[in-house]
Amino acid sequence: MPGREWTVDEQDQLLAEALKRDEPRLRSFIRKRVLDTADAEDVLQDVFYELIEAYRMMKPVEQVTAWLYRVARNRITDLFRRQKAVSLNDPVADGDESLAFEDLLPTPDAGPDAIYARNLLLEALEEAIDELPANQRDVFVAHELQGRSFKELSEETGVSVNTLLSRKRYAVLHLRQRLQEMDERFGTK
Repeated sequence: MPGREWTVDEQDQLLAEALKRDEPRLRSFIRKRVLDTADAEDVLQDVFYELIEAYRMMKPVEQVTAWLYRVARNRITDLFRRQKAVSLNDPVADGDESLAFEDLLPTPDAGPDAIYARNLLLEALEEAIDELPANQRDVFVAHELQGRSFKELSEETGVSVNTLLSRKRYAVLHLRQRLQEMDERFGTK
C-alpha cells in the first residue's frame, strides 16, 4: 500500500513470510546459475540483506518475489564480473610455492627420463580433458588451445560470456587437480 507507514512488527512479519515463502525457490534459482555453493550462498544472503535494508529504510517492497529475483540476477551478474578467466598457465599456490602448468612439466633437455615423464603428463592432460563434461571441454579447448575469445564463443553458441567463464574455470580446476595427482605419483618436479 503506497504511503502506508509500517510498524516494525509488521515489517518483521512481512520479512519472515517472504523468507519462508521465497527462500527455497530463490536458492534453487541462484544455484542453477552459480555453480560454486559458497558463492551461491553469498548471493542469497546478499539478496535477503538488501530486502531487510529496504524495509529498515522504510521502503517496503510491494512485489517482494519479483524484487528478490531482480536483485538476485544483479548480484549474480556482479559476481561474474568480478571473476576473471583462469588459465591452465596461471600460477597455482601449492604449499609454499606457486606452480604454473609449465612448472609441472620436466624440461625436455633433462634427458630421456624427463622426456618420458613429460610425455606421461601430457597424456594425462589429454585424458583429463576427455574426462571433462562436453560444455567445459569445448570452452577450454576453444579458448585455451585455439585462442578464441569468450565474446566470439558467446556469439557463436548463444551462451553468455559469464557462463563460458564459469565453465572454463571448472575445467581448469579439474585439469590442475589431475596434473598435480600425476606429478605427485611420478615425482616429476
